[in-house]
Amino acid sequence: MNAAAGPARLPLRLKMFHGLGSIAYGVKDNGFSTFLLLFYNQVLGMDAKLVSFALMLALVLDAFVDPVIGYLSDQTHTRWGRRLPWLYLAPIPLAFAWFALWTPDPNAAPGFWHLVIVAVIVRSLVSCCEVPSVALLPELTRDYDERTTLMRYRYLFGWAGGLLMLFLAYDLFLAKSLLAVEGYYQYGLFGGLLMAATVLISAAGQHRWAARWPARKPSAFSIGTAFREIRESLGHPAFLVLLAAGAIAYTSQGITFSISNYLYLFIWRFSPEAFMIYPWVLFASVVGTFLLVGPAHRRFGKRTTAIAGGLIGMAFWVTPFVLRHLHLWPAEGGAASTAGLFIFFFLANLFSVSVMISGGSMIADIVEASEVQTGRRSEGTFFAGNFFMQKCATGLGIFVTGLLVDLAGIPEKADPAKVPETVIDNFSFYYCALVILCAVLSALIFRHYPINREDHEARVAALAAAEAGAER
Repeated sequence: MNAAAGPARLPLRLKMFHGLGSIAYGVKDNGFSTFLLLFYNQVLGMDAKLVSFALMLALVLDAFVDPVIGYLSDQTHTRWGRRLPWLYLAPIPLAFAWFALWTPDPNAAPGFWHLVIVAVIVRSLVSCCEVPSVALLPELTRDYDERTTLMRYRYLFGWAGGLLMLFLAYDLFLAKSLLAVEGYYQYGLFGGLLMAATVLISAAGQHRWAARWPARKPSAFSIGTAFREIRESLGHPAFLVLLAAGAIAYTSQGITFSISNYLYLFIWRFSPEAFMIYPWVLFASVVGTFLLVGPAHRRFGKRTTAIAGGLIGMAFWVTPFVLRHLHLWPAEGGAASTAGLFIFFFLANLFSVSVMISGGSMIADIVEASEVQTGRRSEGTFFAGNFFMQKCATGLGIFVTGLLVDLAGIPEKADPAKVPETVIDNFSFYYCALVILCAVLSALIFRHYPINREDHEARVAALAAAEAGAER
């Protein structure tokens, strides 16, 4: 029996090891989306528009590498399977590249092309870890609900890795100031070590389940064949729907993550204590999503969960901004304001993360839909295509944040206490309008996703029957 046709119920230790591999992606996301713009703009003094453009350019350049990585992962044919060789080889160089990103020459002005090149290297190496890791998911099980369970663990560990870095940044590395350059060196060193260790441990922990010769030999490689098969797989109608809905959702997420420290510093006036508590609030919300999304998929299905989660999460997120605009919110920086924000942001993140988990589980189900049409299992290609979308959308989100900062009139190395209130109000309005627009558009597109539980289970049964007939 091949891994893809494995038992419906997977052992808990396998789920844990599989989820552990996503920590590297969480560390990368936290760094790029939360601190990198702030570091190069407010700490090193690089223009916000230039930093945003450099990061967007790096993301777009790197995004074109992802489908190639996914395809090569699908084509890998070793006694350790298709994915493990990647997971053993990529983490160490990733750790060195990550550290280099946070340690530019202190005696020189930050360089545009230095930032672009190092960012591309980091993101490409993260893809060499994350794409093969998540592509193991549909190989480990074909069960509709077990795939959601594996994706839940991936998001739980991914968020845990990102929030651990967020907590350590606020509580240890940058406890004295978010603008202290020495703290970012420590942040880069610890993050690199954490990335390498977790990917290697995850690969070793899954070795006994994943280390086997693939069921099918890959087709003869040629550039033309590679791009034809990539285009054929990624052109599947269900995948195109997810790609469009996800692009809008991840653009909104990219804006929110990269703008978050600006929001907390310039609008909500977080105290040092609030910065230390906030990561725990977010982690509690992800644990809540972990518990919520499985029953939601069983009751409502993946598509409905994604639509409802996006709209409800958006409503909770923007409510404090609306109440502040109407002068119905407590004074920013006070205990009442911070406590209220923690409640609303907990609920907003709880529902918003369910959209991402649902989308990832949907991609796993597209694998069999594509296999029926093409005769190939293209897990790596599909998940790489999803990362292609995520990176382009996140890059666009970071770029938009730079434009918002500039449009609102927030200067480099600004003192939050001295920025005019009209600037802060405009900043808040532009941001909320974009978040609402993205949530509504994404929900409207998600409505067209065509695969439900019944479709998937019938398709898996047909493929299993065909495999059994071929073996006879």
